[in-house]
Amino acid sequence: MLVIVAPGQGAQTPGFLTPWLEDPVFAARFDWLATVAGIDLAHYGTEADAETIRDTKIAQPLLVATGLVAALDVFPHPADTFSRIGAVAGHSVGELTAAAGARAITAEQAMVLVRERGNAMAAASATTATGMTAVLGGERDEVLAAIERHGLTPANDNGAGQVVAAGTMEQLAAFAEDPPAKARLIPLSVAGAFHTTHMAPAVERMGSLARSVSTHDPRTPLISNRDGQVVHDGREVLRRIVGQIANPVRWDLCMETMSDLGVTGILEMPPAGTLTGIAKRALKGVETFALKTPDQLDAARDFCDKHGEASQIETTPTWRMVVSPAKGTFHISPEAAERDLLGAGDVIGAVASLRDRTDITAAHGGSVVEWLVEDGDLVSPGQPLLRLHPEGTPS
Repeated sequence: MLVIVAPGQGAQTPGFLTPWLEDPVFAARFDWLATVAGIDLAHYGTEADAETIRDTKIAQPLLVATGLVAALDVFPHPADTFSRIGAVAGHSVGELTAAAGARAITAEQAMVLVRERGNAMAAASATTATGMTAVLGGERDEVLAAIERHGLTPANDNGAGQVVAAGTMEQLAAFAEDPPAKARLIPLSVAGAFHTTHMAPAVERMGSLARSVSTHDPRTPLISNRDGQVVHDGREVLRRIVGQIANPVRWDLCMETMSDLGVTGILEMPPAGTLTGIAKRALKGVETFALKTPDQLDAARDFCDKHGEASQIETTPTWRMVVSPAKGTFHISPEAAERDLLGAGDVIGAVASLRDRTDITAAHGGSVVEWLVEDGDLVSPGQPLLRLHPEGTPS
């Protein structure tokens, strides 16, 4: 089973885009997305130095545009591709790449959103001197306790012995003087304390913009940074992307969901290497492919052919699916089981695991066509539970 992932800020390096822009088709598509964003991204991806592309306002649009255009190089016929991809996920800003790749939003919407996300996060970062430090190794409980003791936030939990602490520069300095036992601290070259409450003003700005963005249900399972759940409602995908700006990235839970799905291969979009590196440590036995340069494209397509398989999710204009967000036991709602028509937002049941219990709603409502599971069935992330006919439901 194939999972496509998109990296977050920090993956960019000077000149990484140069070989990609030698292809006129890639260059034309990239120029279009750069035009939508109103930024000379080709310059920043080929000529700018490391400090310049560290700027949040530059790095984020650069990463999203690169990932989206490279995906079209790997999958030249996207409509035929969704049936081969088991899931998609993106780390931090990479969630916008994943959402557009899954067609929850358009590429143009993603570029406008990422431009404004970068601007808003840069503005939020300018109000207080903040930063982030990677914590490698140490006992997990001790690491988290030390982060909390210094008033910091575990902004990225990447699993495999890697947590990123974020907060004010004073808090990070005190943390460096009193680190967790057996842990190594690496200050990160980022412009602020992303995925913490310091980013609250950016959430407000993005939430205002998101109200005017039309969405579609993802064409392939999309794994959310918030809790590793599979999200199949386009509006919920966008809500989570907005809220994630000020909340921790739980990449550890995303990888847990990939494992629950039965992943056998992970392909990382360029500039690749970060997420496949984490996967090698956390998901033993899973093959990875870091797509860094265009001369790897044929090998990347072969990798996808090897690991791609039919997706569980199939939609047509005449019906919609309600899918499980996580692995667990499905408990049907007695009320929903007796009804032929469900309203938008009605609870159809819950999925219970050892960690939590999640209510499942019919986001769009509609007439019940077919229950695809029974009460007490074990379900996997993204597994279809119920087929609904949307006719007659409120728009």
